[in-house]
Amino acid sequence: MLILLGFIAILVSVFGGFMLAGGHLSVLFQPVEFIIIFGAGFGAFLASNNGKGVKATLAILPKLRRSTRYDKPTCMALMALLYEILSKARQDGIMALEADIESPGESELFGRYPQLRDDPLVLDFILDYLRLMLSGNMDVAEIEALMDHEIETFEHEAEIPVNSLAMVADGMPAFGIVAAVMGVVHALGTEGLEPDQLGPLIAHAMVGTFLGILVAYGFVAPLATRARHQVAEAIKLLQCVKVTMLAHLSGYAPQISVEFGRKALFSSERPSFEELDRQVRDVRGAARQERS
Repeated sequence: MLILLGFIAILVSVFGGFMLAGGHLSVLFQPVEFIIIFGAGFGAFLASNNGKGVKATLAILPKLRRSTRYDKPTCMALMALLYEILSKARQDGIMALEADIESPGESELFGRYPQLRDDPLVLDFILDYLRLMLSGNMDVAEIEALMDHEIETFEHEAEIPVNSLAMVADGMPAFGIVAAVMGVVHALGTEGLEPDQLGPLIAHAMVGTFLGILVAYGFVAPLATRARHQVAEAIKLLQCVKVTMLAHLSGYAPQISVEFGRKALFSSERPSFEELDRQVRDVRGAARQERS
């Protein structure tokens, strides 16, 4: 919704201001300029990416409609899930989680948090390191280093479509200039034109510069920035899981371990200490009722 509102505000401001100044929108309709700019931009996008990069960029476009991928309720659910996992491991032993780890889709534990169970990124990250904890052959430093490498790899892969969109945004003004120069060359190279005929042709050529800048900074660059924000949110969630699990491996109680993870979240999604404490107490109460 915010993307749509932003784009509408851009169009209304630019074209509305142009019309208020006495301009005519028909002058801006130059199909040839559109073909040059968008065709060159798309060609540069293909030339600068491999098949993986093209697919990744196209795949993230539908996801950009959401203002945030991981909102505060999702972070609260993650805190509760991690608390349940660590509490079960502390009380019944890490081997008690084996059935949940091997079949998360059938697990009652993960079933209470469908938004996380159905998120491959978060679920796989949690399950992979629970499996390592089950093996019992790695110390805290080794697991921390492995987590850092995995998060870094995810960040590099997630930045591929972001950088692709940013590259297109950077190139569109230049392609607009190319279209404008070609239009001017055409106008000046046409023989027998009177001054009153030459002016409109040059004005039409200048539309290319306008269009390239508008598309770059009004449409493509905001999408790249939005995608970058979503990558940062996902990284923060993985770091939250990392800090929580490492605190558990260092011997802290589940409630304290979850508090470590809470501190890793952005302030806009981070629950307060009271909210987290209430969430933990609710989880404890539900667990006692199930056992009784």
